Amino acid sequence: MADGDLPEGKRQRGGRQKMREARVGVEAGVHRPYIVRGIPTYDILSEESLVAIETTADRILAEIGIELRDDVEAMQLYKRAGADVTETAPQIWRLRFEPGMLREVLKTAPPVFAQHARNPANTVQIGGNNVVFAPSYGSPFVMDLDRGRRYGTIDDFRNFIKLAQSSPWLHHSGGTVCEPTDVPVNKRHLDMVYSHIRYSDRGFLGSITAPERAADSVEMARILFGEAFTDQNCVVMGNFNTTSPLVIDGVTAAGIRTYAAANQGSIHLPFLLGGAVAPLTTAGMVAQGFAESMASCALAQLTRPGAPTILASFFSSMSLKTGSPTFGMPEPAIGSLAMGQLARRINLPLRCAGNFSTSKLPDGQAMWQSMMSMMSAIQGGANYVLHSAGFLDGLLSMSYEKVVMDTDICGALHSYLDGMVVNEDTLAFEALNELGPGQHLFSTQHTLRHYETAYWDSALDDNQPWETWDEQGGIDYAQRANTRWKKILREYEAPALDQGTDEALLDFIARRKASMEDMWY
Repeated sequence: MADGDLPEGKRQRGGRQKMREARVGVEAGVHRPYIVRGIPTYDILSEESLVAIETTADRILAEIGIELRDDVEAMQLYKRAGADVTETAPQIWRLRFEPGMLREVLKTAPPVFAQHARNPANTVQIGGNNVVFAPSYGSPFVMDLDRGRRYGTIDDFRNFIKLAQSSPWLHHSGGTVCEPTDVPVNKRHLDMVYSHIRYSDRGFLGSITAPERAADSVEMARILFGEAFTDQNCVVMGNFNTTSPLVIDGVTAAGIRTYAAANQGSIHLPFLLGGAVAPLTTAGMVAQGFAESMASCALAQLTRPGAPTILASFFSSMSLKTGSPTFGMPEPAIGSLAMGQLARRINLPLRCAGNFSTSKLPDGQAMWQSMMSMMSAIQGGANYVLHSAGFLDGLLSMSYEKVVMDTDICGALHSYLDGMVVNEDTLAFEALNELGPGQHLFSTQHTLRHYETAYWDSALDDNQPWETWDEQGGIDYAQRANTRWKKILREYEAPALDQGTDEALLDFIARRKASMEDMWY
């Protein structure tokens, strides 16, 4: 019997059952590979203000310049492109760029590119109207409510990859989700890249802490995807920091060249602390960040025109009473909005902001600061949002509880970024018309069709009456998050990986580790 021949009640129950099954599928990890924004960006600056910031960035680059250290090949690339180069000390050069020069160089960078995942369904598009969420990056410590704050280990690293892979609201596995301090410094990158490949089937970031580690990351990507495919497609990216103010060191420059030469992606990130390594005024910080990121991005294009390249900013303020960094504050959030406008003017993908906080616990401070910062990325038009989950303690700690708290926020932001669909069904005239004035809408056909899918549903919020919540033990948000991450890890199953590929990766890692002595600092 066809569905159209079923009695009305049967059709309704079957439809509701299908919606329930779809909903369970989402909770089990069926997700969008990335978000295509359905709302416009928020442009806060006038044309006059944007031109003023661009002009100041040009003056920084032309009159003060960028200091390049310890990379002769990078110096020669800049010089051949037209930079004025002055050697100020052995292996240290001051680079100055005529206004407009770097913008011309950056015209070869793709405005949108794909980072391929080993599961093609998880390939992301970065740039344009696309938004990609990735977990936090770089913390030496980890924490949870049971064991407190401690140095991260490779087991913690793997756990965070598993938590990210299990969330339908993240799109990317990230990079150094925490530092595995129980593995030698010169070898841990091999275990980190392998862990991303083994425990996730999404895109990932490779190592950038030394040129040879960058090369190892690219080589492992070649083993996974094949050399020919890797040469023509982005399958791994590196996240590179300038040394602010206005310095590109040799390790960073060589790493950028390594990724770009292999046609792999690079993110170019000044880490600016207002009042310390950048002006404390937001406009001045944005001008400096724009200048530094353009200079760094240009090196990727000079190495291999067309290599995937992401303009980036990391703005933070500080307490002028104590000198301590502060994260999630309103002024850096405004700076991220401005960077969005600047990135669109030079037609480059943008990375900025994230769920930032200086709170020491997954508490109210952690969440308001996170939302302040994260919303600036969403409204400003960020295309790749690192630090989307887990960031605590001013980036010093990766929190198990905050990972799941933040991914819950990311779920809400999926719905927010979808915007509003306006059509005959969503305008819902029939919902009001069916029973008329003074009647509730719980039983209308429109409500029955949509009630299971109309709203995003939090995995952590408690919306019960106070009395029910109290009777059930009065469990707070952080405690619920503690229970949830443990459940996710208990139920986690690794995505399948081809046995031959796995063996080849393990063989490469074993040979590389055997070729060097352990280094612990």
